[in-house]
Amino acid sequence: MKNKNSNSARRAFPLIAILVAVLACIATFLLGITRGLVQTGVFNVANPDGLTRWIYISLGVIVLGIAVYLMLEPDKVRRFLTGRQARYGSNSLIMSLAFLGILIVGNLIAFNNPVNIADLTEDQSNTLSPELLDALKTLPENVTAIGFFSQNMDTTSAIQLLDNIKSNSNGNFEYQFIDPDRDPQTAIQAGITGDGKILLQMGEYEEIVAFASEEEILNGLLRLLNPGANAIYFLTGHGEHDIEQGGDASMTRASATLQTKNYSVKTLNLLAENKIPDDASVIIIAGPQIPVSENEVKLLKDYLANGGSLIVLENPRAFTQFGEDSDPLADMLETDWGITFTNDVVIDVNSPDPTIAISAIYDSAHPISRNMNRVGVLFPFTQSLRLGEAPEGISTTNLVQTNEKSWGETDLQSLTQAGWPPSYDETTEAQGPLTLVAAGENTTSKGRVVVFGTSQVSMDTIFDSYGNGDMFINSVDWSADQENLVNLTPKTPKERTFNLPGQFQWIAIVLGSVIIIPGLVILAGISAWFTRRRQG
Repeated sequence: MKNKNSNSARRAFPLIAILVAVLACIATFLLGITRGLVQTGVFNVANPDGLTRWIYISLGVIVLGIAVYLMLEPDKVRRFLTGRQARYGSNSLIMSLAFLGILIVGNLIAFNNPVNIADLTEDQSNTLSPELLDALKTLPENVTAIGFFSQNMDTTSAIQLLDNIKSNSNGNFEYQFIDPDRDPQTAIQAGITGDGKILLQMGEYEEIVAFASEEEILNGLLRLLNPGANAIYFLTGHGEHDIEQGGDASMTRASATLQTKNYSVKTLNLLAENKIPDDASVIIIAGPQIPVSENEVKLLKDYLANGGSLIVLENPRAFTQFGEDSDPLADMLETDWGITFTNDVVIDVNSPDPTIAISAIYDSAHPISRNMNRVGVLFPFTQSLRLGEAPEGISTTNLVQTNEKSWGETDLQSLTQAGWPPSYDETTEAQGPLTLVAAGENTTSKGRVVVFGTSQVSMDTIFDSYGNGDMFINSVDWSADQENLVNLTPKTPKERTFNLPGQFQWIAIVLGSVIIIPGLVILAGISAWFTRRRQG
């Protein structure tokens, strides 16, 4: 009895081993599909590397199960390998492996050596613009594009565009992708804020592209090919934010990001130098604690009249040391540009912290804000701006506004712990939408200004939050006239409509797909069976 039981157990072991190998093979297939779907962004999992580890484990189980079967059933394996079916099967296996190998090698060669193929689309949607093709021909050295896309961003269109650029670059363009959520340190070192950005590198020069489009990448390439001396000066001498020493109130992240875009970042003390440098592309006044003097404002006014650009980030008077002193800078902005500081504090009831206003409305036509609709910007303790009638030759724009459930609080006592919470007074306070950022341009001199109602929007503690860094950098790009080097003529896609089949057409489709084609297959099978039966 014991011998029978032991023999049964020995016969069961090989079956168990091969069954385990089959189950592991199924698990590997399912895990592989899941890992592929995660990689393509169809859905997300908390730990993609864990899936990869399980794939390796299941592959190991397959090998182990087959090895156990081979050791327990050597005679069966030997007979199988030397039989007639094995010889025929081995020929088929060799042919299949050879065909699979040719496919793999061919695809690898095609992937590593992309070539131009005919664009058979009616509207030539897969053909790069002549401007971009010309820029690719003039690349003096290799350009590497690094796409910073998290798993929440679809990379399909970006990969298609970058592949197209690579195939037209004569080997001078390569690209890769990095997940900024899994590798945040690399993103910070590259000066990347937000998601879906592309870093272009050529030699010692770098450029950040806001998103994957022909126009954006072309402008980035042109800036790499023509690295100009765009000097950005941060005004000092009035308690402005420090751009060199780190701290909660510093702007070192803003400075570092500007430097990654090939800007030369410097400081300027007009009180001491009494002159604006000739190479100044943009002057930034970020959070002065005491008023800018009348003489400095006169220098800035002359600078703007000669085509210069100015960015002002000024906090509500209650959060400065202005006291009752006059503010010549605010007076100049109101008189010459029609932009007025209201010295209120915006309360946004839709925000988790009502003293932090959240952007709700963007001007989609302006270069600074046209690509900001996907992400919000936080404005802590900001005042609102009022755009009055602009002087002749000045055009102004409300770049960012709050939602309707906000107001400009003028009773600052209500913002203290004793006076909290603030309440809206319709007789004295303005209700949203309220302007948080405004821009102005002199159509004659080409001078430009951008005005923020707070300087905290770009401090180190909040620069990398949501779209804060993007809003500040976009403002600098526009002010330095770097936001739109080339406008490509947009391709107008052909509009196509799908007309549903009529009743007769539906009948024809159903008959053909459900009855006629399957019926022919069945008849062919029956005919083959009868033929073999007659032949014996």
